[in-house]
Amino acid sequence: MIKVETGMADFDIGSETQDLARHGGGAIASFVGQVRDDGNLQSLELEHYPAMTQKALYGIAETAKADWSLHAVTIIHRVGKLAVGENIVLVVTGSDHRKAAIEACSFIMDRLKTVAPFWKKEVRIDGTDQWVEERQSDIEAAKQWDE
Repeated sequence: MIKVETGMADFDIGSETQDLARHGGGAIASFVGQVRDDGNLQSLELEHYPAMTQKALYGIAETAKADWSLHAVTIIHRVGKLAVGENIVLVVTGSDHRKAAIEACSFIMDRLKTVAPFWKKEVRIDGTDQWVEERQSDIEAAKQWDE
């Protein structure tokens, strides 16, 4: 089972985890990303092209499912204007073994940070805004999966 969603609505972590668990296995790993407060951030605005994003997220999930023999993958990524502390992304993976579930979850997050077509703009408390550039640390983290 692969579930991929994008939208403005928040997600229920417990409900999503329970839904994934119904597909079997003995291990579930998850990651929740939130808008982090750097002391001057008011909000984060995420934009995307829905058809392109859906295709990219589904491809990432398919790769993870095949490479780690997962029973199920859930990727939910929010778009729109999000305040500090709000949920941005949820990744949940289910497998027979913990190592596969954890590694696949990590792989998916690294790919989301480097491959998925989202554009992020930080809006500051002082009224200024800035588009977020790709971070070198994210690029380096994603390279480990190419070896």
